[in-house]
Amino acid sequence: MGQATTTAPHPHASPDKSVTDGRLQGLERAGAWRLFWWKFKKHRLAVGSGILIILIYLISMFAEFLAPYAPGDYGARYTYAPPQGLHIWDGENFSLHVLGYDVEFNPESYEREFIVDPEQKVPLGFFVKGSPYKMWGLFASDIHFLGPLDPSQPMYLLGADRLGRDMLSRIIYGTRVSMTVGLVGVSLSLFLGVLLGGISGYFGGHIDNAIQRLIEFLLAIPTIPLWMGLAAAIPPTLPPLQVYFMITIILSLVGWTGLARVVRGRFLAMRNEDFVTAARLDGAGEVGLILRHMLPSFSSHIIAAVTLAIPVMILSETALSFLGIGLRPPVVSWGVLLQEAQNIRSVATAPWLLTPGLAVVITVLALNFLGDGLRDAADPYAD
Repeated sequence: MGQATTTAPHPHASPDKSVTDGRLQGLERAGAWRLFWWKFKKHRLAVGSGILIILIYLISMFAEFLAPYAPGDYGARYTYAPPQGLHIWDGENFSLHVLGYDVEFNPESYEREFIVDPEQKVPLGFFVKGSPYKMWGLFASDIHFLGPLDPSQPMYLLGADRLGRDMLSRIIYGTRVSMTVGLVGVSLSLFLGVLLGGISGYFGGHIDNAIQRLIEFLLAIPTIPLWMGLAAAIPPTLPPLQVYFMITIILSLVGWTGLARVVRGRFLAMRNEDFVTAARLDGAGEVGLILRHMLPSFSSHIIAAVTLAIPVMILSETALSFLGIGLRPPVVSWGVLLQEAQNIRSVATAPWLLTPGLAVVITVLALNFLGDGLRDAADPYAD
């Protein structure tokens, strides 16, 4: 019987060639969304920012439960009270607590001064009873995630404002308004940008010229004066909820132009592609051709553009509210909270009033990092 012979591998052959070929075949066979996800996972900063943004939106969803107090709760004895440090050890045992205040009168400034007293311990607990609220306007409750065991004792982890209201609670409530303004505003801008940009790029001709001249006209108007003029047209007697929607519409009417130009450029590049011609010959209608074939082919680019547009909306709402022509009290947003820090005396007395600005910076940076990662992942074959 003949003995089977084996061929020794070439000494210079690459041992990972089959593995590499398999990876390349898997890359070629993967769908657009899988390629998008693979590329996005490599962007660690974008993934971390995405997790942070999800947490911020979860905070906005459960603001009533997570906030220690209602946004309007005040303590006249604790106006401009400084932040209290959170302690978990009392020297011998585990004890979640903050240190209380000693109040002294300064004869030079004629102001009260709060001094943290290490002898006064305010015990804290989880899932404690506090101010009553209705979660999402549906479920009545008075349970808060964190708070003092004795409601009469103070807990100001981020300090208090000029009326003795807890800054942490107000920032948590402001997260809901500021983040949803950006989300709702971008949704309206997305609708206008895709609709008008798609019409402009797909049909061309006089329609394209008319829409492009409209975009150029809006871009030629200075943004801040335009915002101020539109916001000043809102009657001051409107209820806060209507003012909220009016501000959102104003931001959307200004913010759709950039996305419209991106969509127009993509439609101009694709309307003569082979897959579009094949779909048209197969009997696809104009609407079906746009929605089923053209838009999905660059939906990842739209997602990236939308993510980068949300921080612009948040900054716009913050700027308008800070200037006093956007949202107004009793609505609580980050911009409304920053109105408290408009003068040097307030900032010098209570620098923690600038904490909402830190929340704006962190959120905008996270959204920009997330948008950068999504934009890079939109082109998975790029290096």
